Amino acid sequence: MTRHERQEDGVRRGCRGGRTAVARVEITTTGRRAVNLDSWTLRDDDGSTFAFHHYRLGGRSTARVHTGEGRDSRSDLFQDRRTYVWDNRSDTATLRNDRGRFIDDESWGHHRHRHRGDHGHGGRHHR
Repeated sequence: MTRHERQEDGVRRGCRGGRTAVARVEITTTGRRAVNLDSWTLRDDDGSTFAFHHYRLGGRSTARVHTGEGRDSRSDLFQDRRTYVWDNRSDTATLRNDRGRFIDDESWGHHRHRHRGDHGHGGRHHR
């Protein structure tokens, strides 16, 4: 149903000359049907959690969940954090539905070869 992957935008200048994190994770629906992501969560290894609120992702569409600040749109959601959530060296992004059931995860760095999640095969979706 969905897949997600981490993208690194780098670092951009903030409003007052500071630096703001802009790392993001992309979530993509692979089927034709829209998916209601209301109350779904996206979590990293350190426990930082982003909860989707009143968000529906269209069929064969991608949503980008950004660490930094910004204005939410149909395809871009912002956590409004001033620090990175996703570790560039290694981390795991775990997607769970509104009942807490594992949907998918994506790992990179030294976690990439570990099997994560409730399903026993890291980086693949659960149907």
